[in-house]
Amino acid sequence: MRLRRRQAAGVLVVLCGAVVAWTAPSAGAATGNCSSHCSTATGGKGSRLAELRRQNARQKRPNVIVIDTDDMNLSDMWVMRNTLSLLGGRGTTFANNYVSYPLCCPSRATFLTGQYAHNHGVLTDQRFTDLASSNTLAVWLKRAKYRTAMVGKYLNGYGVVDRRQIPPGWSQWFALTGGTEQKRYAFDLNENGRLRYYPRKPRNYIDYVLDAKVNGLLKRWAISPKPFFIYYNPNNPHGEHALPSWSTRDPEPAPQYLGAFGDATAPRPPNFNEADVSDKPEPVRTLPPLSDAELADIDRRYRGRIESLLSVDDEVKRIVNLVRKYGDKRKTVFIFTSDNGLELGAHRIEFKDYPYEESEHVPLIIRGPGFPQNATRDQLVANIDLAPTITALTGATPGRVMDGIPLLPLAKNPSLDANRDLLIEIYDIGGVFGIRSGPWAYNKWNNGNGEELYNLKTDPYELNNLLYDPPPAGPAGGEPNPQNVAVAQQLAARLAQLRTCSGATCR
Repeated sequence: MRLRRRQAAGVLVVLCGAVVAWTAPSAGAATGNCSSHCSTATGGKGSRLAELRRQNARQKRPNVIVIDTDDMNLSDMWVMRNTLSLLGGRGTTFANNYVSYPLCCPSRATFLTGQYAHNHGVLTDQRFTDLASSNTLAVWLKRAKYRTAMVGKYLNGYGVVDRRQIPPGWSQWFALTGGTEQKRYAFDLNENGRLRYYPRKPRNYIDYVLDAKVNGLLKRWAISPKPFFIYYNPNNPHGEHALPSWSTRDPEPAPQYLGAFGDATAPRPPNFNEADVSDKPEPVRTLPPLSDAELADIDRRYRGRIESLLSVDDEVKRIVNLVRKYGDKRKTVFIFTSDNGLELGAHRIEFKDYPYEESEHVPLIIRGPGFPQNATRDQLVANIDLAPTITALTGATPGRVMDGIPLLPLAKNPSLDANRDLLIEIYDIGGVFGIRSGPWAYNKWNNGNGEELYNLKTDPYELNNLLYDPPPAGPAGGEPNPQNVAVAQQLAARLAQLRTCSGATCR
């Protein structure tokens, strides 16, 4: 059954509950008005555009565009049809990509430094000031003569003290300020040091406004052979600040996508509202089963999340098309990822900041020169690798000892670094530190509340803690398998090294 939804902004076609076509508005706030420079560049559609493309063909270093969503799960990628086609189909998907600290502020600091949290020092959320902003990826790229731009949400806590602040390294700055960074309407934007308030109007939906900033930059910058770096941070699908409790979606999607997935409910995988958490450490073991109200809230969030991502997916297509228009497609690296995921009911947990797959395992797609097309790589990689990847591609000189590695060699050679170990560090909930190594996930809870070992190949939902020792009166009895204990001991020794590693010792 085909169902057509008509909105003031366009036409949405839904087939069997999934969006199959969207006719976008011809003009408006989503794309912004074409600048005079743009009209000059495209005037006549012939010789001028051809000349721009000839100039761009002489560009020696690549442009880099990073799209970093907020709280997006790997399982949400099914709604990102443009992203899967234009980036995944033309680039390399890293199937086992992790964030080393599944919390917004520390994760974003890792992107900007290429370091684990214990090295960059941002150990909790809302602590933008803990990052040494004078020594980040933006600074290194600007020193390398790149034009740099940040659009959207920066680190949590930015703008709380000084809403006009522009951290070093940024040529263009369009940042949501503290207190409004999780709104979809009625937010403040620092536009290169000038504060602008966007009142609640249909044309001022957050993605429309941020997309217009990105598109404007591309129209000005893509026509020149001088390389650029754009760090685009939409705040979808993160939950919305101060949303009314009666709202049917959290966050509120763009007007044309409100209701696109009807009364969809969140997936119920085997670990959803897990029936038996007796094998988990105390902070999880003591969680009660999710109530009806909590289940309803998770469904509300899920609907808002997947519908809000549709407008992000639209912008991915616009970005690729604008780059293509000016002949920069072969000179541009596109990186799509997320700062962390969300548990959404897994193991009875609603949110994030836990050492489980739903929080840590996030999308990563890279398209650009040298990256194989329509390829998937299975090596363990993480957000510590993005700054090393970008500096290696651009020739920028990092000002820090980075803990990650460039990913282009791994994309070219699927057997390279196949035995790598990754550190997971969480300084909240009493402290949890983990390691990912091959199929193994090992977690050690620092407050003495237990250890966990999972084989993700045979137990992808982390249902059976292989180190669980049931009490003698329990139904299972016995002790953990000695082989599993031996694996855990080896991983624990490597984890102890990683917790204080730096640079080469992290690899």
